[in-house]
This record gives sequence, structure tokens and C-alpha cells, in this order.
Amino acid sequence: MGTISIDLFTTLDLVAQAPGGPAEDPEGFPFGGWQAPLIDEADGEQVWAGMQGMDALLLGRRTYDIFAAYWPQQPGDIAGLFNRIPKYVASRGEPALDWAGTTRVGTGDIRALRDKHEKIHVIGSLNLVQTLLRERLFDRLNLWVYPIVLGVGKKVFDGGAVPASLALAEPPVTSSRGTVLLRYRLEPGTPATGDMTTGADPGQP
Repeated sequence: MGTISIDLFTTLDLVAQAPGGPAEDPEGFPFGGWQAPLIDEADGEQVWAGMQGMDALLLGRRTYDIFAAYWPQQPGDIAGLFNRIPKYVASRGEPALDWAGTTRVGTGDIRALRDKHEKIHVIGSLNLVQTLLRERLFDRLNLWVYPIVLGVGKKVFDGGAVPASLALAEPPVTSSRGTVLLRYRLEPGTPATGDMTTGADPGQP
């Protein structure tokens, strides 16, 4: 069975809205493009390293429209990968599927994608991410955490959080500018509790 990995660029206060540019998701958000001044060579290397083996993209409607307008015209390894592999856009509507290799899927179709692909990645797509988190329909959560606080904007767990335990899948990676890459895997069950005032071992049920 394949895996679904969620890839997000986020601030310290877990805002993940419009990191790449002001036009990505401008409504009520004054910090579109917040990632651009902070990105460095190490970020780019880790982004590309995380894409190795990716054989499908799963995107929300808004992110799909942005990607479909941009990547088909771009050179380079990432563009080549995105243009080559199958793309799935999760939408209740009827989006124009102009990007070659794109298929529309409903939420109920996503689980079956694991049977068709080895490494499915969800990039951005915050509304879709909320659904995947709520349904525990993911295997990895990869967060590039940048050293800024915005105080406003759509957050990683806005409306999508359910009790879940995660574990580091790989050691954290830190860039020269203080960005930390955290790769988590979803663990079975829900978080355990304890009582530190009684001397009980924290984390034991």
C-alpha cells in the first residue's frame, strides 16, 4: 500500500496561507509571499529530496489552478516531475482539467489512490488538508517551519484537527536561516495521558 504525505510551508504560529506569493490566497491576508525572503539553498535541496520517488500529486482546487497555470511552462527537475506524474484534484465542482495527466476525485476516492501509487504528495491545498487530517487520511506530515510569526492567516490545523499521535520519521533538518524541517509519520491510536503529580510515568495510559 502506498503513502499519502502532506507537505506544508508554515510559520512558527502554524500559518500556512499563501507562502509563495500575494496572489495565491489574498482574501483578508496581508502577508502573501512571506516565504520568499526566507528561503535558501538548503530549503530547495530538502524540498527536492522529499520529492524523490513521488509518483502522484493530490491537490485541492485552488492549488491545482495555481500549479496548472505555472508548472507546464517551467523548465527544471521539479517541473519535469510534476508534468510527468499523474495529478488528482479533489473538488466537488467540475474544474477544467487542462494540465495533462489530471483526474478529478472526490473525498471518497482518495483512500483508493494508495492502491494505485507508492508515494502520493499533497502540497499546500489547506482546505483539502483539513479533510485529510480530520479523516486521518494521511501517512506523513512534512512541515517546513520558518522563524516568523504572522498572527493572522489560515493555519495547518484550522478545523481539521482530531486527536492523533505522530512520531518523527527522520531527524530534523535546520537551514542557515533557522528554518526547521520536521517529517512526522502518523501513529496508531490517540494520545495517551498521565498524571505527573502522582509520580506516574508521563505517557502511560
